[in-house]
Formats: sequence, C-alpha cells, structure tokens
Amino acid sequence: MISPLIAAQAELATITVADSGGFLTDRLLPALAGGLVFGLILALSSIGVSLIYGTTGLNNFSHGELVTFGGFVAVVVMTSQGLPAWIAILAAFAIGGAFGWFQDFVLWKPLRRRRVGIIPLMIVSIGLSLVLRYLYAFLFGPDRLVLPVASDAWLVIGQVRLTFWDVWGSVIAIVLIVITALALTRSRIGKATRAVADNPALASASGIDVNRIIRIVWTGGGALAGVAGVLLAFYQTQQWDSGASILLLIFASVVLGGLGTAYGALVGALIIGIAVNLSSLWLPGSLKYVTALVIMIIVLLIRPQGILGRKERIG
Repeated sequence: MISPLIAAQAELATITVADSGGFLTDRLLPALAGGLVFGLILALSSIGVSLIYGTTGLNNFSHGELVTFGGFVAVVVMTSQGLPAWIAILAAFAIGGAFGWFQDFVLWKPLRRRRVGIIPLMIVSIGLSLVLRYLYAFLFGPDRLVLPVASDAWLVIGQVRLTFWDVWGSVIAIVLIVITALALTRSRIGKATRAVADNPALASASGIDVNRIIRIVWTGGGALAGVAGVLLAFYQTQQWDSGASILLLIFASVVLGGLGTAYGALVGALIIGIAVNLSSLWLPGSLKYVTALVIMIIVLLIRPQGILGRKERIG
C-alpha cells in the first residue's frame, strides 16, 4: 500500500513537470520568438552604426534618430496619405537613405575636412540627436502613435502567435542583411569599404575615394535604419524617442558583436534581442535592458574585441 507521503511526493512531481511544460510552451517559446523578431530589427539598426564606426571611427549617438525618422515616414505615408505598409517601407528606405546622405553632405564631411577630432564629433552627434529628437516631438507630438496594421495572429505555432508584420518584417530584415553582407564581400564598393575601414590612408593612396565610400556608408546606413524604424513601429508603437529608447541596445549589439563588423552587429543584435525578451519573464519591464548590458560586460571580459571583432580594433 502506498503511503500518503509517497503519494503526495508523486503528485507534487507531476504538478512540477506539468508546470515546467506549461512554462516552456506558454511563455518561454513565445518570448524566444519575439526576441528573434526584435533582434532582427536591432540588427538592421546596428549595421549602419557598425559601418560608420568602421569607416570613420565615429560612434554616432544620433543614429537612433535615423531609426525614428523611418518610423515617422511610415506615419506620414500610412496615416496622412493612406498608402499601404509596403509603400511605407520603400519610402522609408529611399527617404532614410537620402537623409543619411544629407547629414554627411551638410555636417560630417565639412567636419572631416577640417580634421575635427573624434571626441568633438561624438559631442556633435549627441547635440544632433537632441535637436532631432525634440524636433520630432514638436512636429508629431509627444504621444504614442499606432500605425494602421493588423495586430491579429497571422502565424500560430502552438502558443507562438506572430502577426503578419512580425513574420514579413523578419523576412525583410533577413533579406536586407544578406544583401548588405553580399555587397560587402562580393562587390567592388564593398571591398573598398572594407579597405577604408582597415586603413583609410592606405586606401586613399591606392586610389580609393574615401569620402565617396563614407558617403555611401552614410546613405546605406540611413536606408537600413529607416526600414528598421518602420518595422519597430509595427512591432510596438511610434513615438518621438523610439530610436533613442533602443540606442543603448544598438550600441550593445555592435560592441558585443565586434566594433566595425557588420556580421558582428547581426550576431550581437540577435543575442541582445533574445536576452531582453527572455529576461522580461523574470525581471520587471524597467530592468529588462540590464540583462543585455550584463551579457555585453561578461563577453567583453572574456573577449575584449567582441565575438567577431579583431584585436587590432580595440581602442
């Protein structure tokens, strides 16, 4: 005859196993799927930061405003003009690229020509970030804006429920990341970009137009950030500081993956996106970003150049 104590222990074990299974399927897998979606958006945002740093040495603190700019392009296209989301993405890609080109033409190229140091350039980028951020607040207001996209589940796998733009936004991000990677490794411009990142003086002596390459990097970074801004607005909501709110995660992704490497930005962003989403299962929402920073610190203590970075890039 089974004793009451053994029966109680068996019942407790059964409940524990059931709870573990429920936690895995009901909370862990959906959080993992959401983290992958968010990580791809971060990767799209981070590539521009990484390439700009690689070619100019500048940590651009105003890059978040390029992301926010893309979101507001979508707001204008979809709410004011009533056009579909696909048009908003194309518009954000084109106008975001033009905005990146304009920034370099008006501001960064003249400063480079005057040989302004990196620290003053970083301070300028912080000032530009504040100007653009409050300009967005003045033009569009301080409230959150919800874009007219469906929020119903479009793809359901068990308890994982993804919207239409969770799925297709991820596909778009992957396609753009792959195209960028192929362009960096296979095209002449990509090879010239890597040459400038390795040694600008030697690249210039070899006949490469360094300013032209940097202009292309700013344009491409602005275009990718614009699309990331639209996908971020679809993923959550759009606000005057949407890009600034994830800027710390963007830098964490770039540093974690390896400064100046586009592939490192992708790897770092996926790790950060998943870690942030999973940590929200145990931590309050206000502390979920702490996990990303802790992971970055641990990795840098073990491998200071980042996951895919090279030792000579340190400092």
